[in-house]
Amino acid sequence: MSNPDARALRDVLLEGKAPLVVKIGSSLLIGDDGEPRRAWMSGLARQLAGRPGPVVIVSSGAIALGRAALAIAARPSSLAEAQAAAAVGQIRLAQTWAEVWADCGRTAAQLLLTLDDLEDRGRYLNARNTVETLLDRRVVPVVNENDTVATGEIRFGDNDRLGARVALLAGAELLLLLSDVDGLFDADPRRNPEAKLIEHVPVINAGIESLAGNTETTGFGTGGMVSKIAAARIATAGGCSVLLANGRHDMPIQRYCDTGRGSWFNASNRPLARRKQWLRSLQHSSGSLVLDDGAVAALARGASLLAGGIVEVRGDFRRGDLIELRGRDTALGHGLSGYDAEETRRIMGRQSSEFEPILGYAGRGPVIHRDDLVLFDR
Repeated sequence: MSNPDARALRDVLLEGKAPLVVKIGSSLLIGDDGEPRRAWMSGLARQLAGRPGPVVIVSSGAIALGRAALAIAARPSSLAEAQAAAAVGQIRLAQTWAEVWADCGRTAAQLLLTLDDLEDRGRYLNARNTVETLLDRRVVPVVNENDTVATGEIRFGDNDRLGARVALLAGAELLLLLSDVDGLFDADPRRNPEAKLIEHVPVINAGIESLAGNTETTGFGTGGMVSKIAAARIATAGGCSVLLANGRHDMPIQRYCDTGRGSWFNASNRPLARRKQWLRSLQHSSGSLVLDDGAVAALARGASLLAGGIVEVRGDFRRGDLIELRGRDTALGHGLSGYDAEETRRIMGRQSSEFEPILGYAGRGPVIHRDDLVLFDR
């Protein structure tokens, strides 16, 4: 292995003492016969079992596994059918993981999360405490989205983003995304044989995001390269590096360590504090505020959002809801509102000294306090 970055990542993968999160998609876990690829899963567990630091597995595959058991030939066409397949498949998936880790002398635990579990601050902290306790005891958490209750409107969307959020939850040093390609290319390698692998991504910018394009999903999975770049944005902003590597090999970690073939996304050298990490990772907004140029500039300097800088209120949100912040034509960030939508409409463009006659009370300070907001391109 000649790539010095790959050598450093090899040390993290095999010798690291901080948590490592490994996300695995359905197409790697479930064979064409609809059964778990147990030999592949066992090989992965053996590669990770000797690592000094703790390991977390983010595992897809429940719907694909249950689909076969219920004799559903194609991707489920209804939410109820998908949830039923997940209910059948998840128990088999967890059992298989428990068995392969037991063969390595380790105990596995199952964590099923919904988007709400990580969007609500109290439930997020409870989940974090559970994960930290398991890791302290050398237990391997196996995490999946709770597809039996998640709905289309309130879900992570794919397990790449779930993997990124679990990586921040666990305080991981590295998130390994195992895919069916070697990494991020400068063109779609399925269509262009001259496409070149991008081995190192220091910063995720618009150019990098454009390379992801509209990559087609494959096999049983729901995520493409777009979702992997989105996940890398979440993780790296929180100080966790991301490695995208090919899992279509019997020993994928050893293969990366031998070849260095993959794409490494640098962790930010100015990682967000833990509360800001949580804020940055939130997905489900209830409305948006359009800001004038003065407010946009003030936020960039680290100020709170004052009512005087708001020019439009969109949506019907409650106090404490997540709302998007927008400039004239672009998304800036998001935060937790100190007022409901109706109150915000009444005070927008006004100074705090005017709040009492408008609202009937003196107000609660800024519309969004700087501790409760995060900018996407900080």
